[in-house]
Amino acid sequence: MARIRKQLRHLVQARSGDKGNTINIAVFAPGVAMFELLKRELTSERVKSHFAGMIEGEVTRYVVPNLLAMNYVCRTALGGGGSATLRMDNLGKCYAANLLRLEIEMDDDGEAEEEEEPVTPAPPVPPPPTTT
Repeated sequence: MARIRKQLRHLVQARSGDKGNTINIAVFAPGVAMFELLKRELTSERVKSHFAGMIEGEVTRYVVPNLLAMNYVCRTALGGGGSATLRMDNLGKCYAANLLRLEIEMDDDGEAEEEEEPVTPAPPVPPPPTTT
Protein backbone atom coordinates (compact mmCIF):
# COMPACT_ATOMS: atom_id res chain seq x y z
CA MET A 1 0.00 0.00 0.00
CA ALA A 2 1.36 3.38 -1.00
CA ARG A 3 1.69 6.34 1.34
CA ILE A 4 0.56 9.83 0.29
CA ARG A 5 0.87 13.32 1.75
CA LYS A 6 -2.27 15.37 2.19
CA GLN A 7 -2.94 18.80 3.67
CA LEU A 8 -5.03 18.86 6.83
CA ARG A 9 -7.50 21.25 5.15
CA HIS A 10 -8.81 18.30 3.13
CA LEU A 11 -9.27 16.14 6.21
CA VAL A 12 -10.27 18.08 9.35
CA GLN A 13 -11.73 21.29 10.74
CA ALA A 14 -9.93 23.73 13.03
CA ARG A 15 -10.51 26.90 15.06
CA SER A 16 -8.08 29.17 16.84
CA GLY A 17 -8.01 32.15 19.15
CA ASP A 18 -5.75 34.06 21.46
CA LYS A 19 -5.45 35.56 24.91
CA GLY A 20 -2.49 37.80 25.54
CA ASN A 21 0.63 36.18 24.12
CA THR A 22 -0.91 32.67 24.02
CA ILE A 23 -2.91 31.07 21.25
CA ASN A 24 -4.94 27.90 21.13
CA ILE A 25 -5.72 25.81 18.06
CA ALA A 26 -8.47 23.18 18.20
CA VAL A 27 -8.48 20.45 15.55
CA PHE A 28 -11.59 18.30 15.00
CA ALA A 29 -11.52 14.94 13.21
CA PRO A 30 -14.58 13.75 11.24
CA GLY A 31 -14.28 10.17 12.51
CA VAL A 32 -12.42 7.76 14.78
CA ALA A 33 -9.94 6.55 12.12
CA MET A 34 -8.88 10.11 11.29
CA PHE A 35 -8.64 10.95 15.00
CA GLU A 36 -6.24 8.03 15.54
CA LEU A 37 -4.17 9.16 12.55
CA LEU A 38 -4.02 12.71 13.93
CA LYS A 39 -2.91 11.48 17.34
CA ARG A 40 0.08 9.82 15.65
CA GLU A 41 0.92 12.53 13.12
CA LEU A 42 -0.03 15.84 14.76
CA THR A 43 2.24 15.98 17.79
CA SER A 44 3.09 19.08 19.80
CA GLU A 45 6.57 19.02 18.30
CA ARG A 46 5.17 18.87 14.76
CA VAL A 47 2.87 21.84 15.40
CA LYS A 48 5.72 23.88 16.88
CA SER A 49 7.94 22.99 13.92
CA HIS A 50 5.20 24.04 11.48
CA PHE A 51 5.13 27.47 13.14
CA ALA A 52 8.93 27.82 13.38
CA GLY A 53 9.86 31.46 13.96
CA MET A 54 6.36 32.34 15.13
CA ILE A 55 5.80 30.26 18.26
CA GLU A 56 8.72 30.80 20.61
CA GLY A 57 7.36 29.05 23.69
CA GLU A 58 6.01 25.65 24.62
CA VAL A 59 3.25 23.88 22.66
CA THR A 60 1.04 21.63 24.80
CA ARG A 61 -1.42 19.19 23.23
CA TYR A 62 -4.64 18.27 25.02
CA VAL A 63 -6.44 15.24 23.57
CA VAL A 64 -10.24 15.32 23.87
CA PRO A 65 -11.32 11.85 22.69
CA ASN A 66 -15.05 12.24 23.34
CA LEU A 67 -15.06 15.13 20.80
CA LEU A 68 -12.52 13.51 18.44
CA ALA A 69 -10.50 16.67 18.95
CA MET A 70 -7.16 17.99 20.08
CA ASN A 71 -6.40 21.42 21.49
CA TYR A 72 -2.93 22.93 21.17
CA VAL A 73 -1.98 25.70 23.58
CA CYS A 74 0.96 27.67 22.21
CA ARG A 75 2.81 30.01 24.57
CA THR A 76 4.86 33.05 23.58
CA ALA A 77 3.25 32.95 20.16
CA LEU A 78 2.25 36.51 19.32
CA GLY A 79 5.39 38.56 19.80
CA GLY A 80 4.06 39.91 23.08
CA GLY A 81 0.40 39.88 22.08
CA GLY A 82 -2.08 42.66 21.42
CA SER A 83 -0.58 46.13 21.37
CA ALA A 84 2.83 44.88 22.63
CA THR A 85 3.77 43.24 19.33
CA LEU A 86 5.19 44.68 16.13
CA ARG A 87 3.56 41.95 14.02
CA MET A 88 1.13 43.03 11.34
CA ASP A 89 -1.38 40.35 12.38
CA ASN A 90 -1.28 40.33 16.16
CA LEU A 91 -4.19 37.94 16.70
CA GLY A 92 -4.31 34.16 16.91
CA LYS A 93 -7.34 33.80 14.63
CA CYS A 94 -5.23 32.98 11.57
CA TYR A 95 -3.32 30.11 13.16
CA ALA A 96 -5.99 27.46 12.47
CA ALA A 97 -6.00 28.29 8.75
CA ASN A 98 -2.20 28.17 8.74
CA LEU A 99 -2.13 24.79 10.52
CA LEU A 100 -4.54 23.36 7.93
CA ARG A 101 -1.77 23.84 5.34
CA LEU A 102 0.34 21.22 7.16
CA GLU A 103 0.71 17.96 5.24
CA ILE A 104 0.48 14.60 6.95
CA GLU A 105 1.38 11.18 5.60
CA MET A 106 -1.35 8.57 5.28
CA ASP A 107 -2.29 5.43 3.36
CA ASP A 108 -3.70 6.11 -0.10
CA ASP A 109 -6.62 3.73 0.41
CA GLY A 110 -8.57 6.56 2.03
CA GLU A 111 -9.22 4.48 5.13
CA ALA A 112 -8.85 7.43 7.47
CA GLU A 113 -11.05 9.55 5.21
CA GLU A 114 -14.07 7.27 5.30
CA GLU A 115 -17.12 8.82 6.82
CA GLU A 116 -17.86 6.97 10.00
CA GLU A 117 -20.83 6.94 12.25
CA PRO A 118 -20.85 10.27 14.04
CA VAL A 119 -20.30 10.19 17.76
CA THR A 120 -23.64 10.49 19.50
CA PRO A 121 -23.66 13.56 21.73
CA ALA A 122 -24.79 13.32 25.32
CA PRO A 123 -28.49 13.97 25.84
CA PRO A 124 -29.39 17.51 26.85
CA VAL A 125 -29.57 18.28 30.53
CA PRO A 126 -33.17 18.89 31.58
CA PRO A 127 -33.90 22.30 33.09
CA PRO A 128 -34.09 22.50 36.87
CA PRO A 129 -37.55 22.13 38.36
CA THR A 130 -39.36 25.39 38.90
CA THR A 131 -40.55 26.34 42.31
CA THR A 132 -43.70 28.29 42.82
